[in-house]
Amino acid sequence: MSSSPVPVPAQAPPYGRTPLRTVQVLDGAGAGSGTHVRSLATGLAARGVRVTVCAPVEAEGEYDFTGAGASFAPDAVSALRAACAGADVVHAHGVRAGLRASLALRGHRAPLVVSWHGAPEAGRALGRLSRLLERRVARAAAVVLGSSSDQVDLARLRGARDARLAAVAAPGPAAATAADPGKARAELGAVERPLVIAVGGLVPRRGYSVLLDAAREWRGLDPVPLLVIAGEGPQREELARRIELEALPVRLLGRRRDAAELLAAADVAVLTSRWEGRSLLAQEALRAGVALVATAVGGVPELVGDAAVLVPYGDRGALAAAVAGLLGDPARRAELAAAGRAQAATWPSEDDTVAQVLAVYDELMERRPR
Repeated sequence: MSSSPVPVPAQAPPYGRTPLRTVQVLDGAGAGSGTHVRSLATGLAARGVRVTVCAPVEAEGEYDFTGAGASFAPDAVSALRAACAGADVVHAHGVRAGLRASLALRGHRAPLVVSWHGAPEAGRALGRLSRLLERRVARAAAVVLGSSSDQVDLARLRGARDARLAAVAAPGPAAATAADPGKARAELGAVERPLVIAVGGLVPRRGYSVLLDAAREWRGLDPVPLLVIAGEGPQREELARRIELEALPVRLLGRRRDAAELLAAADVAVLTSRWEGRSLLAQEALRAGVALVATAVGGVPELVGDAAVLVPYGDRGALAAAVAGLLGDPARRAELAAAGRAQAATWPSEDDTVAQVLAVYDELMERRPR
């Protein structure tokens, strides 16, 4: 699902230190943050920056950071402290990673950059803890980078000294294409019926229970569309039980490495999350010219503009109606396909993203006493 930015010649940084040493701290192997760190490591290494990625071992297996030109260190406390001790800049991805990095940096002068990935915690107790962690990390960071305007606003609210918008580009070509859409649809059992696809971990914040509610309403359509969900997670058993008990036209595909190709073969993509920053699914759907129905949450509206149909989070009636309307209107889907590709052309490239991050590093190095 990803590709690497084109390497560019390394240039001597203006602060006179060659090479710059960075540590990228990743807490977990989420698709968004893991893909971003892999892309960032590739681009930074191509520019002559020494990159160490400190992450769970399974994340290295999933994203191959060493193949991107980085060194890899496990996320054990001792390894993280050792890596941070030799760094010029430490860049944490996510609030929990930011907390771990700030603790590891005690006694060291390297500035901390934190990219806020992921959704705010739900629930009263979790929400209170989340606010405390966010406040601590925001105040510890020299710079907080938010992938959407609401993240930047939240970081400032939590006390960040310097919070900036830093759009995260989704790695990949300008438009994803299915090598053989007919073959993909045949494999999924959608040769003579519409295909609707969702991609993402099977976790509560994805809103899949509402999506299944909508799928129940689609049983009245002719032909009945097939909904496929590519992803894995703790809700699998619960969702599978509902699908069986209610005889829903839904297939759980598990984790798929060809999710981008399956997406390109679909008639409609759906994003039903409680919160998203710069959704990978939304970016890939618009690039591929696939009509998208998404919840109007977080950074989604500013990401997609007028190139998708937006519905309120948790509104199964609006979701079901929006998808059914697109399935019955090929002309509208074609309009959205064209609008999606045009919107995608306005997004920053991977190279732009790396350049912006490196500019932040350079600025922080200039602030340090020589």
